[in-house]
Amino acid sequence: MPVLAGAQPFTFDGGPIGILLIHGFTGTPQSLRPWGEHLTGHGFSISCPRLPGHGTVLADMNATRWPDWYAAVERAFEDLHGRCTEVFAAGLSMGGTLALRLAEQHGERLSGLVLVNPSLGTERKDLALLKILAKLLPSWKGVSNDIKKAGARELAYPRIPLKAAVSLQNLWATTAGDLAKVDVPILTFRSTEDHVVEPLSGRLLLDGVRSTDVTEKLLHDSYHVATLDNDADQIFADSAAWILDHAGVQRPT
Repeated sequence: MPVLAGAQPFTFDGGPIGILLIHGFTGTPQSLRPWGEHLTGHGFSISCPRLPGHGTVLADMNATRWPDWYAAVERAFEDLHGRCTEVFAAGLSMGGTLALRLAEQHGERLSGLVLVNPSLGTERKDLALLKILAKLLPSWKGVSNDIKKAGARELAYPRIPLKAAVSLQNLWATTAGDLAKVDVPILTFRSTEDHVVEPLSGRLLLDGVRSTDVTEKLLHDSYHVATLDNDADQIFADSAAWILDHAGVQRPT
């Protein structure tokens, strides 16, 4: 299917430090383009793939599963690693989950993670019925465009593809179960009011990783899609400074 206007992947060639940007569930690279443009202004090389099934039609996403999304992330990581001396991974929501999975699998080749409202689980009891619903319905009401800033819009599917959502839960379980493998430096941003990802995910992250260099920053004026919201400038500036501070740093083996 044709890709929606604005949903295309993007790359920016810059210096030897590479940053892999990963968008969220039902979203597109559009949610990260302003961040990528800011980072490339600091001389970084940027890669933001469009995850399989995203940015076309809902049925395409229901035909994909989390290993498909992760494989696209891995391919982009290998390509960026081939062009740069070191690579950081950064993600929004499920993109943060996939970045964590990348650190679990390739942590020795990653210089650090920048996460914005990463998802790792839920305490909503109604989601226990998701597997049953997925057998009966193709989609459910959406979670896109959770943005406080007036006039800002996220390019994303308006509904949740349920078969893909079941696979997202499997990604949560797999990633959360292996968090102790993550020992890279982490900068994580968490919106204090988020209508998509619950505080549980932040607790699982901070309690689960083995990393000793972990910084959490709270966002008080943004909802879930914080990279397009009122605190975006803080995310952009703080992440650029943090990456520059951690570039070229040798981690203990």
